[in-house]
Amino acid sequence: MIRRAQPALGTYVEIGIADVDDPCHPALDHAFQAIREIESLMSFHRRDSELSLLNANPGQWRTLHRHTFRVLTLARALGLRSGERFNVTVGGSLVKRGLLPALHAHDFLERGVADDIELQDRRVRWRRPVLVTLDGIAKGYAVDRAIFALKSCGVGNAWVNAGGDLRAIGTARLDLSIRGTRGGERLKVENMAVATSQSGRRANAHFPSLLVGAQRRAQTLTVAARYAWRADALTKIAACANASQRAQILAQFKGRML
Repeated sequence: MIRRAQPALGTYVEIGIADVDDPCHPALDHAFQAIREIESLMSFHRRDSELSLLNANPGQWRTLHRHTFRVLTLARALGLRSGERFNVTVGGSLVKRGLLPALHAHDFLERGVADDIELQDRRVRWRRPVLVTLDGIAKGYAVDRAIFALKSCGVGNAWVNAGGDLRAIGTARLDLSIRGTRGGERLKVENMAVATSQSGRRANAHFPSLLVGAQRRAQTLTVAARYAWRADALTKIAACANASQRAQILAQFKGRML
C-alpha cells in the first residue's frame, strides 16, 4: 500500500493504492489533478470558478465545462425529486450567516428552488438572483473523478478519502472512525462510497461543512452509496427527513444509512 495526501477541497485529501510499491506511481498525480480540476470549476470560494461566474451574473447564459454541467444537472434533479430537501440554492443564507464568503456585490435571495437552475444543452443560467453552492455534492463528485483517474491508469484496488467523503474500490479497505459519535463509531469501507455530515443549530469546528439549521438537535449522519457524489448529497436529504422515514427515502435514491 502506498498513500499520499495533499490539501484540496477545503481539507486534506488522502489517496491509497493497494498492491503497489512505487511511491511515485503516475496514477496518484492523475487522481490529484482530477480533484484540482473539479475544485477549480465549482468552488464557491474562488472568484474565477465557473460557479462563481454564474453566481455573479444571474440571468446570463454561460456554456460550461461538462463536469460543471453534469453536477448542476444532478443537483437540480435531486432537488426536484427530493421535494427540495436537497437544495443548492441556499448560498445566500450561508453568506448572510458568515459561513460562506461574500464575493458578490449584487442583491441576492437567501434561498431559491431547483427550478431557479435553468439548463439548455451545455448552457446554464440562474432564473433568479440566487447563490448556488455545490459543497453538498461537488466534493463527492471530485472523489469519484479521482477514482476514475486511478482506474484509467490501471489501478483496481484503491481508496480516496476527502474528509467526510470517501470511496474504496477493489480489495482496498479503509477503516475509519466517525467523529461526533459516542466512542467514535468504527466502520470498514470496501467497494462503496461513504459520506458523513453533522447537522445542528451551531457551527462546529470539527465539521466545517456542518448542515446548520437542518435539525434542532445535533446529529451525525453517515450514508453509503455506490458513488461518492450520491452519498454526499444523500446526507443532506437524510438531515432534512424525519428519522422514521430516512431509510425509505434514501432507498429511493439508491442509498442507505449506516
